[in-house]
Amino acid sequence: MRITTTDQAYFLDSGHYRLTVSRTDPSAELEGWMSLSLIASVHTAGGRDETYETLPPVLVEREGVAIFDFPQRTTAWETKIVRLTCTPETIALEVRVEGDGVLGDVTLLGGRAVLNTRAAGTFRSGLHARGVFNPTPTHPVHVVRPVSTPLALTVIGDASPGRLHAVFSPPPLVLAFSKEEPDGGATGVPGGPWLGASVRAGITDLTFTELAYEPLDGGALLRFDYECHTVVHGSWSSPAVVFRAAASPWEAIAHHRDDLVAHGLAPAGPVHERHEWWSEPIFCGWGAQCARADGRSPVDLSRQDLYDEWLARLEEHGVVPGTIVIDDRWQLTYGDLRPDPAKWPAPREWIAARHARGQRVLLWWRAWSPDGLPAEECVLDAGGRAVAADPSNPAYRLRVQEIMERLLGDLGADGFKIDFTQWFPSGSHLKAYGSTWGLALLHELLATLYDAAKRVKPDALMITHTPHPVFADVTDMIRLNDVLERDPHDNPVPAVDQLRFRHAVATHAMPGHLVDTDQWPMPSRADWLAYAEAQPALGVPALYYAESIDNSGEEITGDDLRLVAGWWRR
Repeated sequence: MRITTTDQAYFLDSGHYRLTVSRTDPSAELEGWMSLSLIASVHTAGGRDETYETLPPVLVEREGVAIFDFPQRTTAWETKIVRLTCTPETIALEVRVEGDGVLGDVTLLGGRAVLNTRAAGTFRSGLHARGVFNPTPTHPVHVVRPVSTPLALTVIGDASPGRLHAVFSPPPLVLAFSKEEPDGGATGVPGGPWLGASVRAGITDLTFTELAYEPLDGGALLRFDYECHTVVHGSWSSPAVVFRAAASPWEAIAHHRDDLVAHGLAPAGPVHERHEWWSEPIFCGWGAQCARADGRSPVDLSRQDLYDEWLARLEEHGVVPGTIVIDDRWQLTYGDLRPDPAKWPAPREWIAARHARGQRVLLWWRAWSPDGLPAEECVLDAGGRAVAADPSNPAYRLRVQEIMERLLGDLGADGFKIDFTQWFPSGSHLKAYGSTWGLALLHELLATLYDAAKRVKPDALMITHTPHPVFADVTDMIRLNDVLERDPHDNPVPAVDQLRFRHAVATHAMPGHLVDTDQWPMPSRADWLAYAEAQPALGVPALYYAESIDNSGEEITGDDLRLVAGWWRR
């Protein structure tokens, strides 16, 4: 890495990038990609963090690494330094503070300041790229969007407007910037080159709930939302945003995963042995429940007799799944998970009968739900109401172990499909037993479920929709989750295109894990057939339908099912 110096700037040429670091103001030019603002704000519950003086950078070189520290005087902290760490392949940006405070929002690539020139307000990095890749599915479906379009990587969401962006919760925390205009449709990806921008942090430092990319008028910054649940005493360093050139967004995701593994921040792969039965095709009854609903709630149709009907029809046409998922709502309550005897009068015997046929049975689990839990085992709001199960509470962890012994041991189930991880208990006023928050609290929830399940049944299969590399130790299989419908122009997006996009994200972020290809909802029989044909090449095929397509009402014929059987065999 070659560094030359003038009175005005440092010039770095690594062979992978060219960077000009100003010696007179807090900025750096990443040639061809961005004008980096080296202002950052670490806001607290007590007020805004505003820089009011910037000092010249200090350069330290050691062992092929160049470190630039930009000291800044601030209203909220005793000291603040924005640091650029440059290696031959990467540029890592972080902010470090000393003092005491409770973290609110933290911004990198920009923030609030009064500069030495007396320019004041919010500053942002300048963008030379034309497109930005989003690794998380959203509605509208928009994989590569103009750099002027915001996005959020988060564990919070639902189907409400502006919130349907947590289908992966969490996704890999990586953006990728393209020099080409994004014009390849909802799931199209332009050719290279690309610039990856990923978050380097292990689970203990992932205490924020959301990373937001916030562009405005040719500039942008990144905002981490800590929701006033992370307390700083003495010193604190933010997660680093790591820039690295890539040939494609898929390579940028792989770089993100490799960087975390190399720094000891993510497992190198799954932590438990993979069992052969995990790869068997899946039948999940949710789509069949929806197709049968006919004005009723689909959750009323999670019934033993109906599952027998659907499985018998599938088998009649050669479709014999190795794994069966009993979906929402087989249980009396979501929080304590006991079978509803009106719907499942003999679940132990039913599961044993499926075992005798060489099949395994998974149960659907709604993450975070406080339904049926005492308030003292839950995250509470300001009114004392239960908002979510609290995995930081020892009483809840004990309950989870008892649930696992009951369902995996006594009942004989073989694992769980963990859903709704995006219903995170968000809010600065919420109270939990422990101090962990954000992605770290979600990891604690899944670790509680995962470890308890493995203690009872070591080959229990745990499926989640969390394709972030640090979650590799709390899941066995990544589910690609619900299919979405339309692009920003209200045009339908083929379901199979979404399958391929999600598969690429999951397999580059967690290459050692199996993929549950999912299959719901399907807009039409034609979409369903195209999706079903593509599934076996892209992961574990999952069949959701037995009689008809819920959205279109079209019948699924015996010939259709025989096609599925053939695709599974092939």
